[in-house]
Amino acid sequence: MRTHRTPRRTAALVLGTALLALLTPARAGADDEGLPTVTPVSETPALHDDEAGGNSDADDPAIWRNAADPGRSLVIATAKEGGLRVYDLDARLVQSLPAPRPPAEDDAPGRYNNVDLVTGLRTSTGRADVAVVSDRGNDRLRIYRIDPLKPGGPLTDITAPATAPVFSTDQAEINDQRTAYGLATWQDKSTGRSYALVSRRERTRLALLELKPTASGTVTYQQVRTLDLPASFRLPNGTTWSPCAEPGELPQVEGMVVDPATGTLYAGQEDIGIWRIRADLTGKPVLVDKVREFGVPGVYDEETEECAAGADPGYGGERLSADVEGLTLFQESDGDGYLLASSQGDDTFALYDREVSEDNEYEGGFRVGAASATLDGAQECDGAAVLNAPLGSRYPNGLLVVQDGHETPEIPDDEGGTRTATGFKFVDLGDVVDAADL
Repeated sequence: MRTHRTPRRTAALVLGTALLALLTPARAGADDEGLPTVTPVSETPALHDDEAGGNSDADDPAIWRNAADPGRSLVIATAKEGGLRVYDLDARLVQSLPAPRPPAEDDAPGRYNNVDLVTGLRTSTGRADVAVVSDRGNDRLRIYRIDPLKPGGPLTDITAPATAPVFSTDQAEINDQRTAYGLATWQDKSTGRSYALVSRRERTRLALLELKPTASGTVTYQQVRTLDLPASFRLPNGTTWSPCAEPGELPQVEGMVVDPATGTLYAGQEDIGIWRIRADLTGKPVLVDKVREFGVPGVYDEETEECAAGADPGYGGERLSADVEGLTLFQESDGDGYLLASSQGDDTFALYDREVSEDNEYEGGFRVGAASATLDGAQECDGAAVLNAPLGSRYPNGLLVVQDGHETPEIPDDEGGTRTATGFKFVDLGDVVDAADL
């Protein structure tokens, strides 16, 4: 995400900014024309990525529906080194769980990146709803049982102690942090088995992991197969293009979601676009839509850690500005619905038809704007989650939760600057339906 700019994110930001300056007026305005704005109902307490704030950085949410009492449903969200946060529907903190400490002083600490849910996961002690988290710091998955009646908080860690790294071979490789990054869960209706699909940071690789119960009541995982998305692309003018990045880095995937009805994975390759893939990672990936910056050449300057953009050849899309993030699925009872994607580069959200037979046609978009001087909108949004189901009197039409990468108003720090703040915005899904005319 762009909240804390690594060299790669800085390069992408500068390239995107330069590209917007190069666009023709007609093309630059087309994405903004007619996009409605919705406003949040509430927001979580701000998280601060500094020592005083526990190095907490909001990233990705998931919405757990309490079937017995929908009004007491929960939002489970990652906070990077700050671990996990659990909120009620009033956006109040219910539970905070730390990320694991580093194995040794010089090792990387736990860093929770993405979260998704599995309903009715089979364990040796019975079926359970669980939250599955990608721990980017340790290159592992963490699994948490959800029990709203549990004293002390609804989440309990049931990860098997001996789980192996997802991508790395040893701790030295883990410390390089080309580790588990984006995540989506999937339950195969034909077999009843549960899986996590995980992407690798700074690489194009996706891995399919089966979630497996142990005799002791914990849950582990086993790799089934992997798939590598393209890192370079042949353009219509005959040239080969890769997005500008720090040397050695490849265009990574973060936002992912699986359509349970069709077993289709949608994966957001941040600087490329949205891919449609079979969730079992077989078959040929299809690029559903591209970011505007697709095909734009860039030259990386190691001294400034920035990219200088060249002329736009016009091969990009029209609705997404890099990075593409926060994929989530708006499901309707009749099988219709929408794929929602965060267009992080221009602070908008794009909606695509859920139907593969319609080739995931673009259906519109919206922004999340400020409700008041103290309740701002969503900027540089990384993660998003939507649930189209009644959630008590608070959200009878369902809920959309989006990460806000630039929480305001800003708080001064001790050095005359401001503390970097992030959080999550809660939006009435009915407002989105009305505004976007869904």
